Amino acid sequence: MRYEVADAVPRDCAAAREIGFAITERYNASRVLFDNLTKGFGERLALTGPAGQRTYAELCAEACRWGNGLVSMGLRRGERVLLFLDDTPAYPAAFFGAVRAGLVPLLINTLTPPDLLQFYLADSGASVAVVDAEFCPRFDAEACKNTRLQALIVVNGAIGNHAAPHAAAADAWLDGFAGELAEADTHRDEMAFWMYSSGSTGRPKGIVHLQHDMAYSEAAFARNVLKLEPGDICFSVPKIFFAYGFGNSITFPFSAGAATLLLPGQPKPASIFEAIARFKPTVFFGLPTLYASLTRAEGAATADFSSLRMSVSAAEVLSSEVFHGWKQLTGIEIIEGLGSTELLHIYLCNRADRKKPGAAGLRVPGYEISLRDKDGREVGDGEEGILWVRGDSATPLYWNRPDKSAETIREEGWIYTGDRFVRDAEGFHFFRGRADDLIKISGQWVYPLEVELCLAEHPDVRECAVYAAELPDRRTTLKAVVVMKTGGFDEGRAAKRLQDYVKAKLLPYKYPREIRFVGELPKTGTGKIDRQAVMRM
Repeated sequence: MRYEVADAVPRDCAAAREIGFAITERYNASRVLFDNLTKGFGERLALTGPAGQRTYAELCAEACRWGNGLVSMGLRRGERVLLFLDDTPAYPAAFFGAVRAGLVPLLINTLTPPDLLQFYLADSGASVAVVDAEFCPRFDAEACKNTRLQALIVVNGAIGNHAAPHAAAADAWLDGFAGELAEADTHRDEMAFWMYSSGSTGRPKGIVHLQHDMAYSEAAFARNVLKLEPGDICFSVPKIFFAYGFGNSITFPFSAGAATLLLPGQPKPASIFEAIARFKPTVFFGLPTLYASLTRAEGAATADFSSLRMSVSAAEVLSSEVFHGWKQLTGIEIIEGLGSTELLHIYLCNRADRKKPGAAGLRVPGYEISLRDKDGREVGDGEEGILWVRGDSATPLYWNRPDKSAETIREEGWIYTGDRFVRDAEGFHFFRGRADDLIKISGQWVYPLEVELCLAEHPDVRECAVYAAELPDRRTTLKAVVVMKTGGFDEGRAAKRLQDYVKAKLLPYKYPREIRFVGELPKTGTGKIDRQAVMRM
């Protein structure tokens, strides 16, 4: 299956020329890894962490075994391979092996339940899945029903019970496929891999990425913001299956001949502190909720952060409290950015020498940013508009979803994000919520995120989520779920105090009519607040 240049961003896109991005027409994304051999980096460290170390030569050899093995199963160019893996050396090896062989890996959230896993298998037509042993029970009869799945390749443990017709332990299976693997003669605009959207607003969408997209995101973001050197070690707490984590752990370090620290399992503060102290990463990637958790965690004050030179955050708005808390703890300022799976990584970002608290940042070179009103007309500085973005790492389509593709992927490669922003005179962009989350309270229009950001700035609030809820009489009200910094308080008085705070900071009608106090907010597999779960609390 191929997607030609006409289906992607035009090659004469000004943003692509800005970063001087040019690769050959015949291109395979496995070069992100394998070019390290031609550069003479074979003996350099590529992977480190509790699950083991690999040099570039060792990782490339493993990737070749994976590619040879998958081809031996009769898989043809363009066919899909589902990856259901934790962050261990098996992940990049299987990913690059599949891509080098001309196959298309699917990066799937490991918190996916069997019913949603069934959808991914059926939607993609994947006949092979590579899975960590601990996740094998997810592939039960329900997950495999009405799919083409024929085999599980199991890594990091015993096979155990499974529903697939055939399963093989990866270690023994791979032994038979040692040797070189020539890269498939893919076009730069041929599909390379997929990720799926979270499905928070409906059925998840298969987000297709092309062979050149990894190289483009590295040329745009990593070279201009991270500026990695071969001696760097990247540590991304967000997992590889998350587009943000994929760039942090795979694309960017391997493109620079640097190393990546992989931490399997649930990322608890203690294990994160231990990994930083033991493996000495230099660049750390997290989310605002993670940074908030780490700054207040037991052992934070005595943790060793001396190896870090940079900290990056994305996906959610970073509060000034979290920013200053992390700086006080580590001596390092957090660089905040914003990206999406559709663009593969970050396209708005602050810089070490140019930043503003609360801003998503400046335009990243290689991406064009436009703020437009609902009629598609551009708005000026200080005016609120919906963000449109264009860059050569943009997805050309959602798999099997022409309706959603038409909604999001507009003419000439523009991506309609649905996010509302205001841009100041210096080019910094400030998030103002979603274009579709405007609700009417007491006859007045309110954006829940505006109220949430206001509450989050209260000195007694650790974190919060605000959402619209329908009352029995069909009116809409605003509810807040709040985690306070300390316990032992009177909830009635605390709620009144927070409501008065919002009334004073914003407008009286914008206060949340109901406030519920909890010990923790539920989080998604990527560490963001799980807003669907919050609404069910």
